[in-house]
Amino acid sequence: MKQIFEIKDKEVIESMMRDTEYGTLALCSDNKPYSLPVNFVYDGDVIYFHGALSGRKMKTLRANPKVSFSIVENFSLIASYFSSTDELACPATQFFKSIVIDGEVTIIESKEEKIKALTLLMQKLQPEGGYKSFDNIEYDNMLNATAVLRIEIQDLRAKFKFGQHLNQERFDMILSHLQERDSEIDKETIKMMKSLRRSDGV
Repeated sequence: MKQIFEIKDKEVIESMMRDTEYGTLALCSDNKPYSLPVNFVYDGDVIYFHGALSGRKMKTLRANPKVSFSIVENFSLIASYFSSTDELACPATQFFKSIVIDGEVTIIESKEEKIKALTLLMQKLQPEGGYKSFDNIEYDNMLNATAVLRIEIQDLRAKFKFGQHLNQERFDMILSHLQERDSEIDKETIKMMKSLRRSDGV
């Protein structure tokens, strides 16, 4: 990872962890990699997600609980001519935020922690409410039939790429093209570019 793209600010990282709806869970067993998207909720030093009690995911996790988990937020596609006039394809890129986590999964057995995790998930994904509390007896069968899992975060790396490595001329060229294209994602990209440029003291 280029050091200039690395983000260390805990508040910025935690904001992305709270707001992103799903991540990609990467597993490996018997030298066979396997990855899948999952909805998740971040709670301090752990990540919760849920699923079926059986299937390839659970079989793989029982054989090897060590995982990698990544979340990505895409921003503007940057055409090659946005920052260069040499007509080469190489400058084409995409700006983004990403977080990659290494950790170990625990399959939760206690009803209390299952309720806590599922409540946090619902508060994140359906903040308006409109559902009964998970301690209601009507959920007992569902709780018994649902796997709730916890990733203990052992290492976390955040990378935000918004042109921090570019000289001022190329940076300004990209800003000009984004302002001209003027899509909603371009507007958000411009905000991030300027924010990170200031924080880097450039």
